[in-house]
Amino acid sequence: MSKTRTGAERPSTPTPSIIQSGSTCWRQAQAERFALIIDAADYFAALKEAMTAAEKTIFLIGWDFDLRVKLDPETHDRERPDNLGAFLDTLVKRKRTLKIRLLQWNLGALKTLARGSTPLFLLGLMAHKRLHAKLDHAHPIGASHHQKIVVIDDAIAFCGGIDTTVGRWDTRSHRGKDKRRDSPWGFPQGPWHDATAAVDGAAALALGELSRERWRWATGETLPPPEPNGDPWPTTLKPNFEKVTVGIARTQPAYGEQAAVHEIEALYLAAINSAQKLIYIESQYCASRRIGEALGRRLEEKGGPEIVLINPRTAEGWLEEEVMDTARVGVVSMLRAADREGRFRIYYPVAADGTPIYVHAKIMIVDDRFLRIGSSNLNNRSMGLDTECDLAIEVETKAQRLAIAASVHDLLAEHLDVEHTDMATALSKTDGSLISAIDGLLKPRGRTLKPLELRELNEVEKRVVETQILDPERPAQFLRKLKRMFRAREKGRWRRLRRAV
Repeated sequence: MSKTRTGAERPSTPTPSIIQSGSTCWRQAQAERFALIIDAADYFAALKEAMTAAEKTIFLIGWDFDLRVKLDPETHDRERPDNLGAFLDTLVKRKRTLKIRLLQWNLGALKTLARGSTPLFLLGLMAHKRLHAKLDHAHPIGASHHQKIVVIDDAIAFCGGIDTTVGRWDTRSHRGKDKRRDSPWGFPQGPWHDATAAVDGAAALALGELSRERWRWATGETLPPPEPNGDPWPTTLKPNFEKVTVGIARTQPAYGEQAAVHEIEALYLAAINSAQKLIYIESQYCASRRIGEALGRRLEEKGGPEIVLINPRTAEGWLEEEVMDTARVGVVSMLRAADREGRFRIYYPVAADGTPIYVHAKIMIVDDRFLRIGSSNLNNRSMGLDTECDLAIEVETKAQRLAIAASVHDLLAEHLDVEHTDMATALSKTDGSLISAIDGLLKPRGRTLKPLELRELNEVEKRVVETQILDPERPAQFLRKLKRMFRAREKGRWRRLRRAV
């Protein structure tokens, strides 16, 4: 018999696997190396080194790119230009066998144009003939292409939440002000916390296949896989896991002949349901009603798992703040009402000067056996409307379990500005309660985590939450609500005309 945190006994039953091909993931494939990369300074440096070693193909697939973003603002190397566009152009000019394909969400390109950046389709016209840039329009109305994948020679792949664009680069120190983060125009950018992962072996091959399939959907062009060639794994990138099976999960809306896929939502629900002691989540949002209800059910259980959620203080931009923050109020209120034993906390990180650190990472860790990282947020769009890709591992060996536990400690040590040993010491004093350990390390000033306080919603905001018009669960739901909105608008116009006559 095993015991819960409160000491109540429960039967020792085998825990079912969370990752299941065909249900909670597309497929499973082994990675000889798996590295969790925290924050874009380390990611951009690893990406630059890996792309420099490319010989045959580079796929860059994402929600947004900015060609002027610096991959390594601290290093000045004349042989390898630092700006993304110039760097890619230099690579294809120096390597006759290399082809680079860059795929960006089409409406994301409009955002790029609006902020004065060089649009990607101009890169396709101006650059070398072996550098192809395309816009991805293969999605339903209201949806976005949100995957963030880079695949190099099918030998290494990066997949996670980091876009190679303005405002993403930051170090793990997250200073309140840092000139190295400035935009190409010199405008200050706030501290930004993010994460991605690198894999090799069969897992990289599978992500190469997924990338070529996405390219085909977006462009109509079918591409063969590259011949195996070399090992572009960055010398500075230390893997957290070796010889681990990786599940690749997707969200894919129905579009044309493309069938709907909801593997990511199924993966979230299976992971939540399997948790015994801990659910640790970092996410840009907390707006998915379905995921919120699943978490609430676990909080209602006696002796269930602790749930720790790291969010930004507010969403980025007035529209997202109005939609996602208001939805978060509803979900978090529901979770707090279900929390009968004080097992739920939601925090946001701040820099040493009190500046809120924006959380863009999409990480979920369950107990010491499951880790998921990808592009999906805890909002409705990521579960059924947008195109997403997540990676997940489920481990068994003692060494791998220790590595997952160390990942939680590493993330929290960054947020709380403490040493790893401080986290271990705090946990040893709290009988394994992560919440008690975190609360004991919170500081009144300096870089730390702060409990998130909810605000009251006005009537308009409550209506926005109820309609979910800008955060629909499925494409059909979005279209239905859009039609209702226009019908209501037209009826209102007709009534006003009749009154005027």
